[in-house]
Amino acid sequence: AHTHHPADSPGSECVACHMPKTTFARMVRSDHSMRPPMPAATIEFGSPNACNLCHTDRDARWADRIVRRWRKRDYQAATLRVGRLVKAAREGDWSRLEEMLAYIASPERDEIFATSLIRLLRSCPDDEKWAVLIRAIDDPSPLVRSAAADALVGNASPEAVRALIRAAKDDFRLVRVRAAASLAGTPLRGASPEDRLAVERATEEYIASMRARPDSDAGHTNLGNYYMATGDLKAAIESYETAARLNPESVATLVNLAIAYNLNGENPKAEKCLRQALEVEPGSAPANFNLGLLLGEMGRKDEARRALERALEADPKMAAAAYNLCVLESERSLTRAIRYCRQAAETQPDEPKYAYTLGFYLAQGGRFEEAVRVLEDLTTRRPEYRDGYALLMEIYRRLGNREAAAATARRARDHVR
Repeated sequence: AHTHHPADSPGSECVACHMPKTTFARMVRSDHSMRPPMPAATIEFGSPNACNLCHTDRDARWADRIVRRWRKRDYQAATLRVGRLVKAAREGDWSRLEEMLAYIASPERDEIFATSLIRLLRSCPDDEKWAVLIRAIDDPSPLVRSAAADALVGNASPEAVRALIRAAKDDFRLVRVRAAASLAGTPLRGASPEDRLAVERATEEYIASMRARPDSDAGHTNLGNYYMATGDLKAAIESYETAARLNPESVATLVNLAIAYNLNGENPKAEKCLRQALEVEPGSAPANFNLGLLLGEMGRKDEARRALERALEADPKMAAAAYNLCVLESERSLTRAIRYCRQAAETQPDEPKYAYTLGFYLAQGGRFEEAVRVLEDLTTRRPEYRDGYALLMEIYRRLGNREAAAATARRARDHVR
């Protein structure tokens, strides 16, 4: 029989294999993917599978052997392939970015997996993603379109703005409100009166949806984010304060409120918010990072250094924390400054100021050959970055290499506009 279980037994029910129940966020939920059992996913990713939810005395490898004996076709392979892409994106491993983008653009993609990848791409620093995200605004699936609209936040290129304006006219409200949120604070240069009206109406829908549940701290936090993007600090602070009263343990809300207070010149309140966030989650990288920046701004450099070190310990890939530690350490130890700056540059090679600063401090320490290698690499990868050429020419002149300095100047003239 299809079920491979005795008739009328629990294992013979369709939902036992295709809609297994799992516990998430203290709620028992049925899996609506309707997929067959995936014990291979348990082995590779640690996710639960239908077989072992019943057969608790067995492991996933046993279950995998059984289902492979039942089905000669490897039906799990496609899910594992996409699962690996999702796992890489969650871990910030963008070495498989080309595969991720190809999957999102493929007509055969699963809309749930595609949406997951798009959401995870928000943290990807590679500009290669933008073309695919812009095209995804016209995807047949409203779920994919809404995720693409959300992921385009911060991209003010004409192509992205035009795509978001189209999304603001979408037949589905979810897409419209996501587009409105992403367009917050973005100048609509060249937009027609019709386009402006569509964005205005989508924005009204977005604000109304956030206010629909006045007891929801998430709604008020999102409103705070919207007002921050539009530059309305007073409204942003009021929204964040309401959210923090509703949920005083939301670290993200407290961090955002602290940033708003800082921009409004209320640093004591900002520090209090960040201290409160760290009481909730002492190892929070965002809270420690923003506290470090705030304390540095207030001239409390030793405290700032300790906060930034905690941020970097919590998230070794936080290049901005390493970079700011580099700047602080440069006053005391050039060796430590270089080490932190190298970490920032290697973690986020697409940010040119990190490589530039590394080259600068290497030159300050008399390590000219290393500085030249770093800056030659920088100007090759980012030929439009003017400051890289200027520093490289200065080092060549200090080394007495006029020919190399002149060649660098010619490259700068060819590439910098």
